[in-house]
Amino acid sequence: MKKNSSDKTGKLKDQRAPVIVIRPPGSKVSLNIRELWAYRELVYFLIWRDIKVRYKQTIIGFAYAIIQPVFMMVVFSLFFGTLAKIPSGGIPYPLFNYAALLPWTLFANSVTRSSNSLVQDSGLVQKVYFPRLLMPISGILSPLVDFFIAFIVLIGLMLYFGYFPSLMMLWIIPLLIMELMLAAGAGLWLSAINVQYRDVVYIVPFGIQLLLFASPVVYSSTFIPARFQAAYGLINPMSGIIEGFRWAILGTAAPSRLMIASVGIIIIILISGFFYFRRREKIFADVV
Repeated sequence: MKKNSSDKTGKLKDQRAPVIVIRPPGSKVSLNIRELWAYRELVYFLIWRDIKVRYKQTIIGFAYAIIQPVFMMVVFSLFFGTLAKIPSGGIPYPLFNYAALLPWTLFANSVTRSSNSLVQDSGLVQKVYFPRLLMPISGILSPLVDFFIAFIVLIGLMLYFGYFPSLMMLWIIPLLIMELMLAAGAGLWLSAINVQYRDVVYIVPFGIQLLLFASPVVYSSTFIPARFQAAYGLINPMSGIIEGFRWAILGTAAPSRLMIASVGIIIIILISGFFYFRRREKIFADVV
């Protein structure tokens, strides 16, 4: 009998669920790619939830992804192209402007959503463990759906004005990666700060509006003297990305100095944002 009871006890011990101990991160900051990959499905569900909430019970649904950049293009073309007569290098101003509004709208939406991701889902942060890094990442990736929908309008504009897609447009892929890196860096900084200081919710939309007119969206970066191009790219890294889109889509002059400066500052913003986010991550659940 003793032997049987010991066997049953041993079997019960073997059948117990494994105990997982969750500890706050130490002083060492690491990316922990294996853990992020294990929670990859969560990113998909967060993105899908964001899209469903954004267009739920709307009359025209995904058409809003087109309306925003198209209406801005019409207004800018009227005031800056027709009335102010800002030069566009021989390119029809609506096409010149829309080719810049496309990456700009993606950047503005990505930064806005990622900066508010932790506060918006504070209940999830406080109750369930998962890599917090996934929340600003999902906020950055969800606007890509709007980008690809609005890209269809760009193709239509190109054909209307007699511009035909070429292999140069493949450069949009690395430019898009650069833009997502910049949005990720800014989103990591702002989302971590927003947990403790809710002023970020009000500052970000205002700052994005100011940055719009500081970026070469309604005008060309050629307005900036050549000797200041590198400094312009450092101060505003979106300038290199926007001009890169125009170069890839419309065949304008390659923004070499602007692009090099933008790439350098994008890498710095991304790395510093990651380290700051990971340092502050352990207090999110307590403060948010």
